[in-house]
Amino acid sequence: MKDTVKSLRELSCGDDYDPNSMPVAKAREFIARFLAPVTAVERLNIRAALDRVLAEDVISPFDVPAHDNSAMDGYAVRCADLKADGEIMLRIAGAAFAGAPFQGQFKAGECVRIMTGGVVPAGADTIVMQEHVTVSGDNVRIGSGHKHGQNLRRAGEDLKTGQIALKRGLLLRPADIGLIASLGIGEVTVFRKLRVAFFSTGDELRSIGMPLGEGQIYDSNRYTIHGMLTRLGCEVIDMGVVCDDPKLLEQAFSAAAQTADVVITSGGVSVGEADFVKDLLEKLGEVVFWKIAMKPGRPLAYGRIGNAHFFGLPGNPVSVMVTFYQFVRDALLKLAGRDPLPPLPTFRVPCTSSLKKAPGRTEFQRGVLTQDASGNWSVRVTGEQGSGILRSMSEANCFIILPEAQANVAAGTIVEVQVMEGIV
Repeated sequence: MKDTVKSLRELSCGDDYDPNSMPVAKAREFIARFLAPVTAVERLNIRAALDRVLAEDVISPFDVPAHDNSAMDGYAVRCADLKADGEIMLRIAGAAFAGAPFQGQFKAGECVRIMTGGVVPAGADTIVMQEHVTVSGDNVRIGSGHKHGQNLRRAGEDLKTGQIALKRGLLLRPADIGLIASLGIGEVTVFRKLRVAFFSTGDELRSIGMPLGEGQIYDSNRYTIHGMLTRLGCEVIDMGVVCDDPKLLEQAFSAAAQTADVVITSGGVSVGEADFVKDLLEKLGEVVFWKIAMKPGRPLAYGRIGNAHFFGLPGNPVSVMVTFYQFVRDALLKLAGRDPLPPLPTFRVPCTSSLKKAPGRTEFQRGVLTQDASGNWSVRVTGEQGSGILRSMSEANCFIILPEAQANVAAGTIVEVQVMEGIV
């Protein structure tokens, strides 16, 4: 913790650090400097390892494929038997099926009927597709134009014995599980799940099932945060709603930090009279409060409570989701052992809506990306972009990212978009 405090202080004295107006890219860079992945691991059956992070390389125990085999249904031949110009008649010596190799002797002037995946008989070096031959009894007629080694998969061309098949730090996808199974490996070592505790703050919040009084609202943030954490494969610890009471908040922070790797709160990080989070964090740990140069989601806190990382998100529902996806998501993946962390792709398309934008902050407006009958992509905003309009996130399938210097956007302007599918 002392090293973290020292680093925070050193960074605050230089490196363009400004807690009151930090650019989005600088905030991401700052957070990344203090992330050390979990080290505890567990051994899992591969069926249970989907969406977990590999803690050890997966090594191929044999060549893949194990033998030269055919990529097509056809005939295994010696290329030297074929004619550069004209046709050749070859006798069919037998057949090779996947899992049932040809067992006879393969002589010059002969060929072997072979199916896709069948082991190539010793001496054969070329596969001629069945569509390119004429069968006559026990013989086949093959014309010219074939190349040495065509339609043949070489042993070990996919993986060599001892080669790394999957690297440590990989988030396992269905294709990866299949690859592991193809190597005859039934268990893998993965990092333990990241434990994340979260709670909402605010006297106005009520949980579902409770009656609403005047000025009170149902707490939606815990449900969106729960969903986002679940999709990232975290072990989720929902601590409910905590009132704006310093003693209760201190108890909640202490309990969360003792059980979790990461603590996330929503609300209580601005400068209102009832926003106690800043003072409590200065008492319990170390935190830097940023007013990020972004919209929505300007107030965002990052720091440490004991050994736990802390993210204090804004209270408005849209701001919670935008700050989570732009800052917290990558941090959680890194802490969970994901390495390397691939950047979220963006691309540029015309915007059919005019957009209101004042220079000075990066904006993440919610958009709908569509493709017309000609295959051309475009984007439009979902409507009103207020940070309390959660429907704008529900209807959107992308973020429209407008840089700090950008002013109002006219309809037809090319804009940068980040697709939500896969991250939300």
